[in-house]
Amino acid sequence: MSREVRVRIAPSPTGDPHVGTAYTALFNYAFARKNKGKFVLRIEDTDQTRAKSGSEAMILSSLKWLGLNWDEGPDVGGPFGPYRQSERLVIYKEYSQKLVANGTAYHCFCTAERLDGLRAKQKEEGLTTRYDGHCRTLSPEIVTQKLEAAEPNVIRLKVPASGTVKFEDLLRGELEFDVDRVDDQVLMKTDGFPTYHLANVVDDYLMKISHVIRAEEWISSTPKHVLLYQAFGWEAPVFCHLPLLRNADKSKISKRKNPVSLAYYKRAGILPTTLVNYLGMMGWSFGDDKEIFSLDEMIEVFDLKKISLGGPVFDLAKLTWLNQHYIQKLSPENFVDYIRDEIFSKDYLLSLRPLLQDRMSRFEQFVDNFSFFFNGPLHYQGLEILPKGKDAAAMGAMLSDLVEKLDDLYEWNHTAIHDLLNAHREAIAWKPKDYFMTVRLVTTGRKDSPPLAESLEQIGREMVRFRIRNYLDSGLLK
Repeated sequence: MSREVRVRIAPSPTGDPHVGTAYTALFNYAFARKNKGKFVLRIEDTDQTRAKSGSEAMILSSLKWLGLNWDEGPDVGGPFGPYRQSERLVIYKEYSQKLVANGTAYHCFCTAERLDGLRAKQKEEGLTTRYDGHCRTLSPEIVTQKLEAAEPNVIRLKVPASGTVKFEDLLRGELEFDVDRVDDQVLMKTDGFPTYHLANVVDDYLMKISHVIRAEEWISSTPKHVLLYQAFGWEAPVFCHLPLLRNADKSKISKRKNPVSLAYYKRAGILPTTLVNYLGMMGWSFGDDKEIFSLDEMIEVFDLKKISLGGPVFDLAKLTWLNQHYIQKLSPENFVDYIRDEIFSKDYLLSLRPLLQDRMSRFEQFVDNFSFFFNGPLHYQGLEILPKGKDAAAMGAMLSDLVEKLDDLYEWNHTAIHDLLNAHREAIAWKPKDYFMTVRLVTTGRKDSPPLAESLEQIGREMVRFRIRNYLDSGLLK
């Protein structure tokens, strides 16, 4: 009897839901549905230092918006839960101890100072930085003494001293890596949390994942995972590494060259059917040169082996063209409903009311005076944005630094925005008038607008960041 197809998408709640996550989720979802299998959502939140408040909720909301609904997950449960790694710590501790017991892993008591010194020495000598196995041969008696003394320690995998690691990639065939390229990786950290590698393998095994379909950037980690499967004596899943989404210059898609947040595309008025159709074209061919297809049509003919390894280019112009097609296909009722529900929703208009009502004497002023709350890219013709006494380089540096700080601001409310802007202005020693007017013009396109922080709160995090980056890329600062 053939093994049940079970696939997973395992995002980390460390930021905005990424278009690359949706791309990977789509291919997993289509494969599961095509093969009458299960699609699992797992939240990989073991890196507590990078976890962002609200990120998990945004991920779930964005995937549901696209119609990529999961069979098992943190919100719907399932037979192999919990589906948040932070709720599975006892499991990881148990399985790491199994590796220590069978001799394929060991306790390492090296201090951060020793490891820093080791890396520095290796760099100085032109060597690859890696753990030197200092604790690998400690006697059982010494290990017991150190554990009883509660010395801080990690658990490392005991990588074979020589040989190769081989695995089959569904798209690339057999791949082989020399173990010299694989470090004695940490499996359990001193804080009791597992590293990505241990948690990933244990969860995939216990959740009976049959196929690991993920981005090609994980190829270099796969030898570590294969070694872990071998250490446990488990059968590894089928691996399939998808080609990365690329910018037009073939670099990996990134927020500095393309909007990557799914929340941005929703805010910009890209229909979910459009985005699913477009992502389905990324490296995969429907056949017969067909470019416009539904999710159900894609599932009907889906075959992983039809994926091309050439890096698919995420082209905003092509996405916009496709969106126009889907907009034109909307019924009159759906067209009006979308504008009313998504662009001019009652909740959004109510949130804007305190900023607008006192500034209006006639309702006809609404569209002209406050269009920046609804627009995407702004036009800056006729605006003198560069403050007197500042050069283009200084202004570019200020805006670049600001947008990086806004990337990390997840409590998006006017108080937090106001505090961030004030702290940034003081740090770079700009005059208040120069600083706040520059930010106002770049983000609203107007000299006169409601209070800045309150306006930015309503424009939204994704659009504010997009407008600043769009201005920086516009060439107007030359």
